Amino acid sequence: MKQQKYQVLKQYFGYDSFREGQEELIDTILQGRDVFGIMPTGAGKSLCYQIPALMFKGITLVVSPLISLMKDQVAALNQAGVYAAYLNSSLTQGQYFKALEFAKAGKYKIIYVAPERLLTESFLNFAMYADISFLSIDEVHCVSQWGQDFRPSYLKIIDFLQRLPKRPVVGAFTATATAAVRDDVMRILQLKNPKVVTTGFDRKNLSFSVKTGKDKDRELLSVIEEHGDDSGIIYCITRKLVEEVYEKLQKRGLSVSKYHAGLSDEERRNNQDDFIYDRKQLMVATNAFGMGIDKPDVRFVVHYNMPKNMESYYQEAGRAGRDGEEAECILLYSAQDVHVNQFFIDNNRENEELSDAELEAVKEKDRERLKKMTYYCYTGDCLRRYMLNYFGEYAPAYCGKCSNCLTNFEEVDVTKYARIILCCIEESRERFGQTVILETIHGSQSEKLKKNRMMDNSYFGTARDVTMERLKQIMKHLLASNYLTQTDDGYAVLKLTELSYDITVKGEQILLKLPKQKEITSYTNGVQLKKGGTKAYRNVAAGNSNPRLYESLRSLRNELARELNVPAYVVFTDRSLLEMSTFLPKTKEEMLAINGVAQAKYERFGKEFLREIQRYCEENEVDAKPAMAKSKYRWK
Repeated sequence: MKQQKYQVLKQYFGYDSFREGQEELIDTILQGRDVFGIMPTGAGKSLCYQIPALMFKGITLVVSPLISLMKDQVAALNQAGVYAAYLNSSLTQGQYFKALEFAKAGKYKIIYVAPERLLTESFLNFAMYADISFLSIDEVHCVSQWGQDFRPSYLKIIDFLQRLPKRPVVGAFTATATAAVRDDVMRILQLKNPKVVTTGFDRKNLSFSVKTGKDKDRELLSVIEEHGDDSGIIYCITRKLVEEVYEKLQKRGLSVSKYHAGLSDEERRNNQDDFIYDRKQLMVATNAFGMGIDKPDVRFVVHYNMPKNMESYYQEAGRAGRDGEEAECILLYSAQDVHVNQFFIDNNRENEELSDAELEAVKEKDRERLKKMTYYCYTGDCLRRYMLNYFGEYAPAYCGKCSNCLTNFEEVDVTKYARIILCCIEESRERFGQTVILETIHGSQSEKLKKNRMMDNSYFGTARDVTMERLKQIMKHLLASNYLTQTDDGYAVLKLTELSYDITVKGEQILLKLPKQKEITSYTNGVQLKKGGTKAYRNVAAGNSNPRLYESLRSLRNELARELNVPAYVVFTDRSLLEMSTFLPKTKEEMLAINGVAQAKYERFGKEFLREIQRYCEENEVDAKPAMAKSKYRWK
């Protein structure tokens, strides 16, 4: 069995070894035991159910809400020589029943199905008599109403399972799940003694930064310029902003597309394909875009606005660098983002099946998540550490790859002003919000303060010697560290906590990390990125001595992809091309040692790429290097 899974891995997917967590999950599934895999975006979840699917005797069903994921994975499987199909709303009625007919005839090993289809009469007629060995559930956090993306249609899964004459092995997979969501998922789906594998949320190839400047457009253009011809995604919080940002970039002559729910189905599909197939370099979109998009070479993701929670940010930012290469995740924060997200939470009408009490409980949880997301945007600590701690993982205080770690900070003792803020709140009997309290201690003469007689507060004007900006930073730190909290009932009123008295009574010292400078320099693999740098330039920076060959192979790859009408990475990924241009394989054996070059892909494309490499070597009088040990071909 062990040898067989490695043969399947190499033959169909072109890899010699498994990534962290994959083999453990695959072995457990093959033993007939349920699994729950929590693996970050780009960690290779799909292989965890695709390899068992090819080894089981019967059919594997993959439940997914994502039409784009289904199409991409079915296309990639078909190119690899695996018969697979999908059943969702993108098919015409005729296509749907034809696919079901082929499924009944046993043509497919893997069938992707939308959760809404599970309990339809036509699908049940197929499923009741099919030999279903394995049921894999992707984006499984959607089954929990405590998750960030609850979908009532996922509740159909347990009903479907209970109707089957024989229960298959069940695999549950997601990129994001806190402990509470994990427990909820296992309870709802009634997983039987599942093996839970969490590979960790740290994506070491990603760098994170938060920028709080007022000119978001200038910051965005700077990122795009720095990344040259790289693919990138720009997320906006509303459809209106998507249109505005899209028009600004288009007017500058940039290769850009757009995606949001206000566009027609055809326009969304065409725009998405333009981005996936590399006809457009940039995608400006709402959070409706990206789930299930398996485009591995996205080099940067910019959030033009702050998302509503850390789960969403982690998942959306994680669409950068799925190929394991260096990528950037930049969040452009402004206080207005908080108000817009709060409005969306307060007016949530997505889950009409919930009772008023259940809906209010969901809203309360969403408000708490929004607070944690906001704290991420103004913490002075390591951004990676903050994110990993949120998901329950330990992380060191310094990562060296986020804007906070790469900015020079100084620790400032702000105990005096923290105490003034807390004492002012206490003396005013916890009746006011941030603006009133900060204006009071700063000595403002506003009409609002006069109306509330805050000039009589004994702490009025006691913090005149520091800037209002510094006082706001201290206030945010007190909130983020739970020395303060604030209500959510329309007007955010500040309230003291038990920790408040550690400062006011016990005299606890408060040290605040504050930046000496705002600007940082971006690095990739230790090499400074030049503005306008191309992929070829970055290949040289990464140690590739044949950047022109890389670009030639990339052009060949893109031409073949256009002829086949598939995304370019379905032919070969950027990583595969980079290895080819670095190691210059000259035989079939050497080509098969390249990461991602499987037998089926070699038969279809390998010879053309070998000819292109040979042509380059002859024209440039480059000696192809002798075959290297496979361990040296592997990317760590």
